[in-house]
Parts: sequence; C-alpha cells; structure tokens
Amino acid sequence: MYGYTGQVLHVDLSTGDLKIERPAESFYRKYFGGSAVGAYYLLKNMPKGTDPLGPGNMLVLSLGAAGAPIPGNSRLTATAKSPLTHAIGDAQAGGFFPAEMKKAGFDAVVITGASKTPVYLWLHDGEAELRPAEHLWGKVTGEVEAILREELDDKKIEIAQCGPGGEKLVRFASIINMSNRANGRTGLGAVMGSKKLKAVVVRGKKQPEFADKETLKKMSKWAAEVFEESGVYTMGMLGTAGIVSSQSASGGLPTRNWSSGTFEGHAKLDGKRMAETILKERDTCFACSIRCKRVVEIEDGPYPVDPLYGGPEYETLASLGSYCGVDDLAAVSYANQLCNMYGIDTISCGGTIAWAMDCFEQGLLSAQDTDGVDLRFGNAEAMVVMTEKIAKREGFGDVLAEGSAAAAKKLGFGEELLATGKGQEYPAHMPQVKRSLALIYHVNPFGADHMSHEHDPSYESRSERLDVLGLTDPQPSDKLTREKVHFALQTEKLFSFLDSYSVCMFVFGASWQLYSVSQLQEAIKAINGWDVSIDEIFEVGERRLNMLRAFNAREGITREDERIPKKLKTALKGGASDGVFVTDEEVEQAKDWYYEEAGWDVATGTPTAAKLNTLGLDWVAELL
Repeated sequence: MYGYTGQVLHVDLSTGDLKIERPAESFYRKYFGGSAVGAYYLLKNMPKGTDPLGPGNMLVLSLGAAGAPIPGNSRLTATAKSPLTHAIGDAQAGGFFPAEMKKAGFDAVVITGASKTPVYLWLHDGEAELRPAEHLWGKVTGEVEAILREELDDKKIEIAQCGPGGEKLVRFASIINMSNRANGRTGLGAVMGSKKLKAVVVRGKKQPEFADKETLKKMSKWAAEVFEESGVYTMGMLGTAGIVSSQSASGGLPTRNWSSGTFEGHAKLDGKRMAETILKERDTCFACSIRCKRVVEIEDGPYPVDPLYGGPEYETLASLGSYCGVDDLAAVSYANQLCNMYGIDTISCGGTIAWAMDCFEQGLLSAQDTDGVDLRFGNAEAMVVMTEKIAKREGFGDVLAEGSAAAAKKLGFGEELLATGKGQEYPAHMPQVKRSLALIYHVNPFGADHMSHEHDPSYESRSERLDVLGLTDPQPSDKLTREKVHFALQTEKLFSFLDSYSVCMFVFGASWQLYSVSQLQEAIKAINGWDVSIDEIFEVGERRLNMLRAFNAREGITREDERIPKKLKTALKGGASDGVFVTDEEVEQAKDWYYEEAGWDVATGTPTAAKLNTLGLDWVAELL
C-alpha cells in the first residue's frame, strides 16, 4: 500500500490502553483520510448526545497524503464534537507536524476517555506511549516546545498541543503546532484540555513508500519553476494579508462588528505594510515552495512580538483588527501572538470581542461589566487586554470565552448583534458581497467557514479550471441564483475531498491556485498508485459531507438551526457595499435548491437513506 502507513492508533486515556488497527487498502480508497476518516470513527463509536467536554467525546487526528514531497501535502485534520457549536467539529492545520506524524508511523490517532492527570502522547518510529505532563500543564506553547525538545533530546520532534486556553476550556480553543500553526476552529483544543491531553509529540525517520517517486520529483520541480507566474505568487510574497486592502475596496472587509464592509484603516494592516515594516521572514510547510506563512518581529514599543509565534494572516488582521475598528498592526500582531501562546482561535476571539464592543457602544454593557475596560471600537489596548482575559478566563473574559452566541444567551442581550453560523463566529469574507457564503456559512456542518468552497469572484468569468468541474455559466458575485448554488455545492464537494486527502487548498483549489485538478489526479496516482477520476473525487468529497451532516442530524441539528442572523439582514454602511444586505427569502430559496441537489430532505436538510446508500454509507443510514 503506497502513501499510507496502514496504522491507526487507538488511545483510551481513561485506562491508558494503546491499540493499533490496520485498515485494509479499501478503507483508505473509500475515505482517503483526513476529515472523512475522523467523521467515520465519530459516527461508528460515539453515542448520540455525548458531552463535548466529557470523557465520551472522541478526538481524531487524521492524515491523508501528508508527507509526499510536493507542495501542499502536509495537512492535519482534527475532528470531534465541538464544544462551541455542539455539532461536528472539524479543523485543519499545516506545518511540519503532519509529515512528521506520517514518518512516525501513523495515519490517524483516535483518542477516547480522559486522563486523571495531564499526559502527553509520544509517537516515534511506529511506537506509542503515554507520558506524564504535569510539568507542562499551565505553560504556553513556546515553553512546552522548548521543554519537550530538551526532555526528548531531539530538536526535530513536532508537537501538537492545547495551550492554557484549551486547559481552561475556552470553547474556541485551538490545537497549535510549531507554536504558530493552528487547527483553529470549532474549539478542539478544549477537547484536548478536557481529556488532560497536553500534547501529541511525533518523530520518525521512515517515509511511506510512494508509487512513482520520479513523477513527484517532476511535480515539485515544476511548481518551483512556475511559481513566479502562478496564481499563488502574491500569496507567497504577501501571504493572505495581501488581500486586506482589496477586500476593503470591494466593500468586503468586515468592520466594526459587521456594520460596514469598508475600513478606513485598511492600509495600516495590509500585507504590503507588514512586508515593509515588521515582516522578518516567510516560513513554509513541509516540502512547499510557496512560503506563504508570515513571521513578524517587533522589538520595541508596547507590543513586543516574538517571531516564534509567527504572524497574523488575513483572517486575524480582520477579526482582531477591522472587526474591532483597530488599525494598529503591532497591537493586532501582539494579540495574534497571545492567541498562539494560549491556544485560542483568532477568528472566534476577534469576532467575540467585536460583538462585545458593539454591545458596549450601544449601552448594553458598561465598564463596570467589563472589569473597567473601555471596550469601544478602535481601542487597541482594550482589544489586547480582552484577548488575554479570554485566554485566561479572567473576569469578563470568562463570559466571552464561551463564544459570542453563548455569551449573548447567558447575558440575555445582544443576540441581534451576532455574526455567527451554528454558533461559530463568521470568518472575514462577507456574504453580502460574496453571496454564496450566505448559504455555505449556515449549511456547512461545522458552522461558518470560509474554506469549505470556492468564493464567488472566481465564477464571474469562464475558466478552464472551473470548466473541468462542469461550471460553465459564470454568475455575478452578488447574486444567489440556482446556478450559483450549483457552483457552491460542486466546489464544496471538491474542497471536501481536499480536506479528506489532507492537501492545501491554496495549492490544489478550484480556481487560481498552483496545481490543476488534473495535476491533483496525477499526484494521487504518483503517491498512491490509484487512477482516480473526477467523478470519484466528487464522490469521496460528497461522502464526507454526508457523514458530517449525518452526525449533526443524529444530534438533532436540522434546517431550523441554519437561519441567517439579523446582522446579515441589516444594511451595511459606507464604501462599495453601502446599503447592501441579505434577505431570509433568498437564502431559504437557496437552501431548497441546495438540499434538493445534494439529495437531502428539503424540509430538514438531513441526508436521505437513498443518498447515503448510493455513497456506500448504508451503515450511516441505519444510524439515522
């Protein structure tokens, strides 16, 4: 079997038992890895109604193609029931950990139970053991990395860990590797914290066998040669931060808790300003020539930033910047560092603070409620202070650590100011100007997410890349037509496959990225020896989507839980999107079309037995 180790480790933290499962090649061909494998184990083994922060929750860390020596092939998916949304939780991260975990001898780790005392899991050259971690508990991510490298006497180990935010059960805590790469969304760091699992540490010296090493070498060489002419060149030079100003110009940069799509301070936050001032270097993931990861350093001033903790991406510059009306790049970079040190999601953190600022501005909160913090839009110091309070669950930060939707419910006000889907804070792409997001943010199984399908601007004109997907009828970005819904679902199936095969969407995505879909097929054959058609790629992606939806259906989550918030229905103010809003009617109509095309029950959004059976998921149909 090529491209996989053939080993899945099962860890029971309650008993300390470690067992190795060796799935057949047919299992890998059906699910490919990543998110689909995570959903498989959750559906198979976790009872309905499990407490996300109880020992019954299951955390799966799963790989697909990780470790293949071409760009975009070092991704890790974490899957569990989300403490933030109580739906399926799903999050991806890059870096070097995924490739190293594959070399350590495992395709996935399935973690159940809860330890009585802190432990870490040590995976090395096909072996696994649990070790005490009391000495690591309470320490920030950079400290833990340094201690473990000394303890294990190996500078090349890779570590995925929950920071103090996960230990404190912040409901949007992330899993951090390299002190700056995050499985950021849906609160899976809190699942680690609830299990007293401080870290998973990996080290290995043996790569899996690949079917055609020469083709992989040629693909890697080709990527390096065409990089400067490719669609990802600007991504490499400026990172995702490079789109801050263009988003503002189009009216699509969320500002002051989504009241506007234009931010007057955009130029102070964008990738060009970062490159001219605080950028120290461009970092990369295993075997990737794009080097899109920002690394910043600030030595002087009130907000010193250590390059160990990376630097802010577009989502962070928006959520901790424009969402909060803050245009101080140093403050945003420092808040990003706090999130990486303590292990919390920058998007949910910034979105929750922006919601609280909106409440403060409207007189629903006072300084007496916020520990004396003047929580107004534009107050950079207040944003930084509240980020740390959330990470430590101190004072008013303890309320906000529940997430904005839960905080609104607890406080009894502010629900009309929320920008959430399934209880998860919106990422920084605006459904008002990219209309398909108004649909996908709410039907997406794990809540509002911007990396689950291709965005509308890519379908404003005809392209060969989209032609291959059967998308030949371009649509305006601000329209939510039936064809736009088809575009959203088709690209969602592709992205769902990419999350199952664990490859980077910036490299293998649908439109402007590096490799085409035909090159994705070529890579699969070179890595695994499999001839995979486009139809099979869609089927694998569709299978994963149906499994995620089935998990939610089993938990009682239906179409009624996928309504758009009032914020989306309120007209934006200023700039290119002035006066623009989304209506219930257009989204409800789009949901009808979407569920119908997906083969799901239109009234509930639940996958039908017929659809599940056609995807080889009859065992899931029986669960429902």
